[in-house]
Amino acid sequence: MNWRTILERVSPLWLGIAISGTLMALFLVIETSLGRWDTLRAAGELNPLARVSTGILRDIRLAIVHILWAGYLPAALLYSMRNGRRTVMQLQDALDCTRDECAALARSLALRPRWLVITGIAGALISFATPYIAPPVPSEPWNPAGWSPEVTWHRLVSPPVLVCLSWLAYSVVAVSARLSAVAKKLGRIDLLDLSSLAPFTRVGLTNALLLIGALSIASLMLIETGFGLTIVLIGVPGFVAATLALIAPVRGVHSRIRQSKDAELQQVNMTIARKRDTLRSPEAGDKTGELADLIAYRGLVESVPEWPFTTSTYTRFFLYLLIPAASWVFGVVFEEILSRVLF
Repeated sequence: MNWRTILERVSPLWLGIAISGTLMALFLVIETSLGRWDTLRAAGELNPLARVSTGILRDIRLAIVHILWAGYLPAALLYSMRNGRRTVMQLQDALDCTRDECAALARSLALRPRWLVITGIAGALISFATPYIAPPVPSEPWNPAGWSPEVTWHRLVSPPVLVCLSWLAYSVVAVSARLSAVAKKLGRIDLLDLSSLAPFTRVGLTNALLLIGALSIASLMLIETGFGLTIVLIGVPGFVAATLALIAPVRGVHSRIRQSKDAELQQVNMTIARKRDTLRSPEAGDKTGELADLIAYRGLVESVPEWPFTTSTYTRFFLYLLIPAASWVFGVVFEEILSRVLF
């Protein structure tokens, strides 16, 4: 059994839970064995509504954020790749391809090793720059001699986390671009029933949700001071990327719908022109009703949206954008409950 087969059988949900759960358990054991909770009690800092810029509480919070990222990002990456291949198979009835051809097309959505290396290196370089962004900036942030146990977690977990984040962004871009190209293989599009194109829209929503999920974990850092610039640098491109992730997979479908509309309208207009020329014939009464039907049908075709989005699509996307704020509120409430129970 090769590694590809193993990855196909792994549940993204359980992968994320296993990674974050294992790291969290290890973190708690280490913190307890080193007596760090006593240090936290002595400092009297555990107040989620009191923002602190230094101290052990800040470092514990950041360590937990990194642990959550460490589980979420590999799971999101795996789900993104698997979702693209699954979508191609769901589109088999709408595509001009056999099952074997669709399977080959689904396999073509695999990520390119060269780009994995390039984006991985970019993520690693960003991870080495992040300690210099959020104040207070240590004099030697990458000198292990000055690391506390919690900072050690930040420094060790940050590089693989940002590598996975870069890979997730690359996966979303690559899968979206290739699915958009898949639209060229669509058969005839029924302009009066676009439900067969829903898988493209679902991929866009899923990709947007995966990116916003990463932002939601990042928003937990706002419980602390000094991370406003960091969140802006992550959040603004993140929200833009989420919007593009929604649109990218359906660009090809948008083009096909527009082409189908233009062709249908051209055909209808030609038919209307022929019917109009016969209005003066003795059978004009019968033709008048047909002409009215054609004009009504032309209006119906013109009203077909060129993007396969519905009101539900826009509503869900708007709700997704609220998740980071909800995550921050949940983090504050959870920490308040924890402080009352444990301290």
